Amino acid sequence: MNIIESKIDTNSEEYRKNFEAMDALVKDLRHELKRARTERSKKSLDRLAQSGKLPAQKKLDLLLDKNTPFLEIAPLAAKDMYDGKIHAAGVIAGVGIVSGKEVVVSMNDATIKGGASYPMSVKKSLRMQTICMENRLPSVHMIDSAGAYLPLQAQIFPDIDGGGRVFRNQAMMSKMGIPQIVAVMGLCTAGGAYGAAMSDEIVHVKGNGAIFLGGPPLVKAATGEEVTADELGGAMLHCSESGVSDYIAEDDAHAISILRDIIGNLPETEKSRLSMVDPKPPLYDPRELYGIVSRDLATFFDIREVIARIVDGSEFLEFKELYGTTLICGYAHIHGYPVGILGNNGILFPDSAEKATQFIQICDKRKIPLVFLQNINGFIIGRDYERGGITKNGHKMVNAVSTSTVPKFTVIVGASYGAGNYAMCGRGYSPRFLYMWPNGKIGVMGGAEAAGVLVSITNDQNERLGMPRLTADEEEAIREPIIAAAEKEGNAYYATARIWDDGIIDPAKTRDVLGLSISAALNAPIRDDVYGYGVFRM
Repeated sequence: MNIIESKIDTNSEEYRKNFEAMDALVKDLRHELKRARTERSKKSLDRLAQSGKLPAQKKLDLLLDKNTPFLEIAPLAAKDMYDGKIHAAGVIAGVGIVSGKEVVVSMNDATIKGGASYPMSVKKSLRMQTICMENRLPSVHMIDSAGAYLPLQAQIFPDIDGGGRVFRNQAMMSKMGIPQIVAVMGLCTAGGAYGAAMSDEIVHVKGNGAIFLGGPPLVKAATGEEVTADELGGAMLHCSESGVSDYIAEDDAHAISILRDIIGNLPETEKSRLSMVDPKPPLYDPRELYGIVSRDLATFFDIREVIARIVDGSEFLEFKELYGTTLICGYAHIHGYPVGILGNNGILFPDSAEKATQFIQICDKRKIPLVFLQNINGFIIGRDYERGGITKNGHKMVNAVSTSTVPKFTVIVGASYGAGNYAMCGRGYSPRFLYMWPNGKIGVMGGAEAAGVLVSITNDQNERLGMPRLTADEEEAIREPIIAAAEKEGNAYYATARIWDDGIIDPAKTRDVLGLSISAALNAPIRDDVYGYGVFRM
């Protein structure tokens, strides 16, 4: 393959200013991630210690194999939502190595509202189950939850993406043969009881763990019977009488030891095979990405410079280099895994969309995973381009992205606007994993563009009604709130709080994050048995 020759002047003033701007964003990201991991009230920490329970981070450290990576998912979920203190939506989750096997790990953080489930907690749990099902990964869940946060129960309970979907997914995962192992380390009430009981194997901690459909207060209110949590659903009852639980543990550490033994006892599964090469680092320092990406997303940067700092040896075989030049397509390797990369170098024209369609089909046929690097304002518009088939060719690209079945991975490295988000495999197109850089913006269109459209529409309406055009002050009164709303709702943190992505990542770590994501995806077949495409409008 050809080596990408970087044209970046790392000594230029522009590079320095860009670097400083991105470095500041990454420092803010690290601060927010640290807050999410450590910002807990003294009262909740004291209560946890008094109960003899382990903190969530300690549980994770004991569960994972030593010196192995952990790909945390949605670590900033629910940021600035609710009371601003429901860090990570109260659920720590990700993909890690346990007893030599890749698994999805999730646990309630009992120091956050007693592990209560908020609407975003449910959404995060559903996302983790999707990761399990798409990538055929075993599920390990450590439960310690006070149940649904009742003041928001209407947002949690009845809909297709509500709490009930979690249990439906558990049944489907069981049907698919995906192992589900849980440790009951605290209360599992009502739905939580089903979450435990619908798993394959249950480890139950004495003293703290309890499984019941209705807790002691509800039992007393409904029947008049007075009973303790341990008498109602403790480890001895469920391990020796009801048969609900399978293993009894003295404490959290003992339960985690049993979890590791169970996972270690799972049969080995052969991962999907790709034409691997020996991995080698890029020729250029990944931190140079800080200076490459413009601090103003309206300013162009060459996506090849990004690719050069992500792929093995900075080697890239570009496909159709002289055709459809606003979309860069080509073959490379990331940590030895073969990938087909699509990256934006401008808005999508008919020829670039057509090129993408062909390239996606080739990669899908050859079982090559796809990586999308999004910095896109959308498709070109206008009469000449409609005559040239932009709608037709855009449809082909969207069709190919939708129906290709090899694993797809998306990183938003800049703008992600309008139909460009769709065509470049946005969240709605089910990439296996999707990440965002801290400078990323997402929306139907940019704030300035949206404001301009609204001003234009208002002036057209006024003209039809025989009214004067808007004054400069009136235009500004329309523009200001639209731009402010777009800045707030298009911000990377706003997106990640709502789990529109799987996490904001440091650009310098993109290569490693993609490598871990590809490795996880290979636990499933590289391509579905049903191969093919819908009708392409010719």
